[in-house]
Amino acid sequence: MTLASPSLPAETAAAKPRRSNVVVDFCRQQPLGAVSFVIIFAMMFAGLFSPWVAPYDPLSIDFASLLAPPSADHWCGTDAYGRDICSRLIYGSRTALVIGFTSSFVGSSLGAILGVASAYFGGRIDNWIQRIVDILLAFPLIVLALVVVAAFRKFTVAGVDINLIVAIAIPIIPRVARVVRSAALSVRVMPYVDAARAAGYSHSRIIFRHMAPNVVAPYLIMLTAFIAQAILAEASLSFLGLGVTEPTAAWGLMLSGNAADFYKQAPWMILFPGLAISLAVFAFNLVGDSLRDFLDPRFKV
Repeated sequence: MTLASPSLPAETAAAKPRRSNVVVDFCRQQPLGAVSFVIIFAMMFAGLFSPWVAPYDPLSIDFASLLAPPSADHWCGTDAYGRDICSRLIYGSRTALVIGFTSSFVGSSLGAILGVASAYFGGRIDNWIQRIVDILLAFPLIVLALVVVAAFRKFTVAGVDINLIVAIAIPIIPRVARVVRSAALSVRVMPYVDAARAAGYSHSRIIFRHMAPNVVAPYLIMLTAFIAQAILAEASLSFLGLGVTEPTAAWGLMLSGNAADFYKQAPWMILFPGLAISLAVFAFNLVGDSLRDFLDPRFKV
């Protein structure tokens, strides 16, 4: 008499590990980061589809609704020209995201390349690069951006202020370079880097194909964190009159000019743009912290 063997498919299914879902794991481990991602996606949606989302034209002047308080017609009120503040906030998200993401991406990418190259070559090249980085790090981000934006002539492409993007990207480069260099120093001594050198590969191939992929985690963290800094810098420069100019809808620009003159009579003119800037900076900072905790194995339980 033979005994019936257990079901092999059931055993195989039980023994086979379940594939982990990265999105579900991130939302479960970092709930604040997940909420921040929802806020960022809402901003992106509003910026991309602002002509259909905004209830009014952000440049339309209505003299019959000057300084109108928040109501069913104007959810966030109107400014001194009768322009709908809610519509200008929606269009302003496009300005903030385009300038913030572009400047952060350019600055972080150049800083990552500079950091990896500095760690790879070492010696005198590393010393020279790090001394230049030290000089740039001595200036606060907003101060260095002020110097750059004031030194160069205004240059726009497709309505985007290239001078402003460059001014914000330059202070980001040394900060990212220093962080990425520290991560690349440990990668430089790995056996596969020595093997690539022995095989006669070029310096650029070793840097971009063998070292750069291993510092993606700190790069992504710095990229998301500096988007918040770039949005804040753009708002600060626009507030000082060195960034986006009228009549373009920009959050920092909405806080200056007439808003400073009518803040007692119409506090909603500075309340809602200030909340938008704070919410955006808060969301991107939380995303950066959440990505760091999620990607760093030292924080794994």
